[in-house]
Amino acid sequence: MLVSGANGAGKTNLLEALHVGTQGFSPRARSDAQIVRFGAESGRVKLSGKRAATGVHVDVTLTPSDSRRARLNGGTLRSAEQLRHELQTLVFTPDRLAVVKGGPAARRAYVDRALGRLFPSRAELAVEYAAAVGQRNAALRRVASGASGTDVLQPWTDAVATLGATLVDARRETLALLAPGFARIAGQLGLAAATAFYDGDPPTVEGLAGRLERDLERGLTGLGPHLHEVRLETGGRELRSYGSQGEQRVAVLALVLAEAEVLAARNGAAPLVLLDDVLSELDGDRRRALGELISGSGQTLVTTTAAAALPVEPAQALVVTPGRVERG
Repeated sequence: MLVSGANGAGKTNLLEALHVGTQGFSPRARSDAQIVRFGAESGRVKLSGKRAATGVHVDVTLTPSDSRRARLNGGTLRSAEQLRHELQTLVFTPDRLAVVKGGPAARRAYVDRALGRLFPSRAELAVEYAAAVGQRNAALRRVASGASGTDVLQPWTDAVATLGATLVDARRETLALLAPGFARIAGQLGLAAATAFYDGDPPTVEGLAGRLERDLERGLTGLGPHLHEVRLETGGRELRSYGSQGEQRVAVLALVLAEAEVLAARNGAAPLVLLDDVLSELDGDRRRALGELISGSGQTLVTTTAAAALPVEPAQALVVTPGRVERG
């Protein structure tokens, strides 16, 4: 589906509404007050569609002063964000370039989100590990101040080692699933020899004990997957430091599309893919390659200021003007 319209017409608002309606939260706004129309008391997103052969009906209500409420096929959900466990949506927005351009934390967070979608039973693993690290850091500071003995560290050291090793294995497994599609799709989009791999070893109790004095000095755990890197490269060049803006955009796009393929293969139903302003820094050949990649592979929504920017015929075209969406 191609959605075109002038800057400020509301294309991104439409994309955002689809994300709220399928995931229960906005991909860009931090509070509902930023989503609800100025002067309005509430906002509402209603969607109908199909997940494989099953009908899906979603109703999400947002109010600036209260928590979001969501209904799925007539049933009330405990929280709107529970939708993300029922429906799958992937999104590319210009700020997603931070996955490549930003520091290691942005790439770790991306892989952890993908991990949660690919392995729902392990979705909370990164949160549980971060909590264990936080507890160990607090214990380190207590020991350093003389408020506690070193014996308070052992349970948290054990937890960091156990959970950390499990998280490293899960991240590696996630990247092993994504990497082949990432390399192939990036190549089709003109980014040759692209690779994605995990850089870091599982923490051990012995390794943590070996750097205890340094950790006590800093009050921080200096070993583990909270410090690891996810390397995105092309031809051995790190894309963060040496990739052009166009190459970085292709890398993020290839990650999104690779995950969409894996999810479709694992679940038997393709996720909804939302691509906002993805064409602006792609040349004609890459736009054509993107059009061919997304044709017939589930439902993908692409926004652009000019319909001619996508050099293939979309299955459906919409034109957005302020307050209106019409067939193109």
